[in-house]
Amino acid sequence: MGKEATERRLDDTEAMAKSKTIRISPQKLNLVASSIRGKDASAAVADLTFSRRRIAQDVKKILEAAIANAENNHQLDVDRLYVKEAYVGKSFTMKRFKARARGRGARILKPFSNLTIVVREREDAA
Repeated sequence: MGKEATERRLDDTEAMAKSKTIRISPQKLNLVASSIRGKDASAAVADLTFSRRRIAQDVKKILEAAIANAENNHQLDVDRLYVKEAYVGKSFTMKRFKARARGRGARILKPFSNLTIVVREREDAA
């Protein structure tokens, strides 16, 4: 009775973490996400720690969650992890109005973003 379990979308050597509705535009978030793509997990955490962008701390939390998922849920070796994918999606946009001169209104758009980070265990070079 009931539905069958869906198959896992990732390989056995991959782990993922998502965050929805991050209060920043996707374009700005993608600048930070592109700076960690393909890097070792420890190097990516170090880069985000010392980044001057405001959103880097939120991206660091999501990356650390992906690393923790890999270690605790999938028993992967943390020292061999690297960032396989870090992609940004568009979420909703809050629309606000600001009073302007002569009874007019100016639209203010407050965009939100989604972020997904996938970490993968490197295969041995030998």
